[in-house]
Amino acid sequence: MLTSILSTPITITEILICLGSGLIAGILMALVFSFHGRRSPSFAVTLAVLPMTMCMVVMVINGNLGVAVAVAGGFALVRFRSIPGTGREISAIFIEMTLGVILGMGYIWVAAIFFVITAAVVLILTALKFGENTHEKLLKITIPEDYDYEGLFDDIFQKYGVKAEIEKIKTTNMGSLIDVTYRITMTSTVISKSMLDDLRTRNANLSVMITNTDYAKETL
Repeated sequence: MLTSILSTPITITEILICLGSGLIAGILMALVFSFHGRRSPSFAVTLAVLPMTMCMVVMVINGNLGVAVAVAGGFALVRFRSIPGTGREISAIFIEMTLGVILGMGYIWVAAIFFVITAAVVLILTALKFGENTHEKLLKITIPEDYDYEGLFDDIFQKYGVKAEIEKIKTTNMGSLIDVTYRITMTSTVISKSMLDDLRTRNANLSVMITNTDYAKETL
């Protein structure tokens, strides 16, 4: 049951079984990683076809050193066309490639066991919001250029029990405005309207924006 289904030479039937299994595993894994997460359609399609692609690559290489070097060069070129992703996206790609390698070697049942265990772990940890800090936010406040941003909002943060640390400072609008980005930790996940009102009063009613810490990160 846990042995490879591939023979020497490989038959068309065996190729179709491995590729079909790779496509099914890719689609299911794409659905798993889309659970409670924001995914672009292009990345979902990539996850769906990646195991099948890797499966075909492994079967074609099959101990051929020349083909292996050519494939490695092709993957190196793809690297320059990609953008940085989150840890979750990188792990999704690595898991999908692992599935493709296992299927490319003909271990259908091994791939099935690996898929079930991995999918269960990902779904459980996602449902439990493992590793997430829902109390941490990014606060971006725009102030006039003649304001001293150091300690400007400390009393407001203290009033609402917010721990704040300056993350980034940037001038905008030809230097007439300053964007100050804070990394804040709140005692509650609910953003108080009165706190926003106090901040707007202090910064001359300019822009105030609160986002999740991963909002601005690039995704695949």
